[in-house]
Amino acid sequence: MAISHLIELFLLIEVTIFSAQFSVHALSMDYYGMQCPFTESIVRNTVSKALQKDPTLSGPLLRMHFHDCFVEGCDGSILIDSTKNNKAEKDSPANLSLRGYELIDEIKEEIEDQCPGVISCADIVAMAARDAVLWAGGPLYDVPKGRKDGTRSKIEDTINLPPPTFNGSDLIKAFRQHGFSVQEMVALSGAHTLGVARCSSFKNRLSNFDSTDGVDPTLNSNFAKTLSQKCKSGDNAEAPFDRTRITFDNDYYNALQSGSGLLTSDQTLYGSPRTRSIVNGYAMNQARFFFDFSQAMVRMGQIDVKEDNEGEIRLNCHKIN
Repeated sequence: MAISHLIELFLLIEVTIFSAQFSVHALSMDYYGMQCPFTESIVRNTVSKALQKDPTLSGPLLRMHFHDCFVEGCDGSILIDSTKNNKAEKDSPANLSLRGYELIDEIKEEIEDQCPGVISCADIVAMAARDAVLWAGGPLYDVPKGRKDGTRSKIEDTINLPPPTFNGSDLIKAFRQHGFSVQEMVALSGAHTLGVARCSSFKNRLSNFDSTDGVDPTLNSNFAKTLSQKCKSGDNAEAPFDRTRITFDNDYYNALQSGSGLLTSDQTLYGSPRTRSIVNGYAMNQARFFFDFSQAMVRMGQIDVKEDNEGEIRLNCHKIN
């Protein structure tokens, strides 16, 4: 790489870090530096221990952060339990595959023992997702902190989560509503390099199409047979998004190139003229994917962050104070 290009890259990194440190809503990298200096190590160590026992937890932890931020902003509302008078976000069909709530509780309890009433549940979710990505072999990025926990969690709000049936235009529109570019949307979709989806989310691709066998024509024929076999076990049967379900890499994009994207919303990224070149670029250059993903994650973690007068520091992540 030419020296001029290296200088340009370093300047871009410095500008990005500076912007993150002095971002909206007073989020900052060292927000808890004086009040609770051991926050980062507590989160990192607890996540690491949990993933050593269950490496498959990395995907759900990352997805929990996405599903939190895309509904009412990054405010920990995904953690709130339903009550007799309110059905909460976590009980939405779109969130039933999420796991890791007990791990967030464990982190919260340990932090509360040292720094009562200081660290928000929303910040814990963001940090846990970051550490899950790193543990799985993904990029290291820092998380600006200082989010407040929200006081609303309603199942009807989960309509804002992009469903697995979205096509390219739908995805671009959904992500644009949160301020993301097309490239950032494709980079964030790469989170599907971790984890699995249930048959209920992809069985629509196995029938009702105008092709000879009724299968989605964009679906690799051998992959379609594998998925059909899995779905014989029912809607809760699981399939990985790519071949390396516990490793954060660019294999997700390689899968799209071969017609092995699991969901409609995955494979459409290769089928859409506006996103295919980005998919090809990430499939060819994992470092570029890692860089773009990191920057997009920092931005995503700042969606509709609550001001002091809008939120609280929840003492128990499962319920409003």
